Amino acid sequence: MPGHSTNNDATVLQVAGVVSFYMCAALVMVFVNKAVLNSSPDIPLMLLLIQLIIAVVLLHASALVSKRIEIPKLELDVAKKLFPVVAVNIIGLVFNTLCLRDVEASFFQIARGLNLPLTILVSSIVTRSVPSQKVVLAAILVTFGFLCGVTPSSSLPTKATPSLVSLIYGVLSSLFIAFHAVLIKSSLPYCNNSAIQLAYWTNLGSAIMILPFVLFRGEPAILQSLTATADWNSNVFLWGTLVTGFFGFLLCIAGLLSIKVTSPITHMFSSAARSVLQTLLGVWIFSDILTVNRGVSIMIILAGTLFFTWIKHVETAAKAPRRPADIESGASASKTESEVETVVWQAPEKLEEDK
Repeated sequence: MPGHSTNNDATVLQVAGVVSFYMCAALVMVFVNKAVLNSSPDIPLMLLLIQLIIAVVLLHASALVSKRIEIPKLELDVAKKLFPVVAVNIIGLVFNTLCLRDVEASFFQIARGLNLPLTILVSSIVTRSVPSQKVVLAAILVTFGFLCGVTPSSSLPTKATPSLVSLIYGVLSSLFIAFHAVLIKSSLPYCNNSAIQLAYWTNLGSAIMILPFVLFRGEPAILQSLTATADWNSNVFLWGTLVTGFFGFLLCIAGLLSIKVTSPITHMFSSAARSVLQTLLGVWIFSDILTVNRGVSIMIILAGTLFFTWIKHVETAAKAPRRPADIESGASASKTESEVETVVWQAPEKLEEDK
């Protein structure tokens, strides 16, 4: 029927629009963040703090124009219950930012390549369950891809070779993202199963937690001294921080839209495409070096991740669990929590783990 065809076309356009929106916002976040960190490597926590504040302000502004965006009441009891997820989130963010600062943009995906295996491991420990053999195979495949990428190569110049510390940052970032992926599921009920409310608590709480460390490191004084330096481009820091803060908020909206019109498989395939684009853009924009090892590493990590996504899709379809609905998204109760967790701004790269 003509009407049916029109509806299908609209759905396809919606999915394409949301996926493109999400990919563009995530790519802007990575590359603008990298540009800011290249120009101001000594104030990474200040960058994070400003981005978190911008996200909180924009959430308040959105609540004024849309009734679907509800700012939660700040209650001490709820704050205590959400402390673990907020603390894990900001620690993961810090390591994520330090990793991006110290490695090439094209290598960033490899440095955090253990996201999936660590999420599977943490989830299995917390839930006291044993993953299927296929899931373990996917984890082994991704781990192998990571090891291929971090293996030292004599063909790389010194400046392009990642340091041991930067690799540790990447592994720790992956580890805390894994903990966050597990904790977020148990935290949603404290926010009325509202992903937006959880995002607000996470951004606000993270800003409060990181502020003392910004002051302790003396980053405001460092920023002040940079402004007096003739060769420091303040526009890169100012506009870069504003752009990443704004696009970080857009990622929150993109995640919310993805719950409504896409599936975990669509989201993971778009993430795979974004990883390839991120690598190629890193080579083009920052003149990063892409070796055969790194190219093979990225392909293996993507193959393992897509294999895992397919496995979980099959297993989830067989079990067909019902989950609490997100009050902003209007998502049905059958939506998995892995779809809900993509909403949180800080984790645009969140794994589709729905154990």
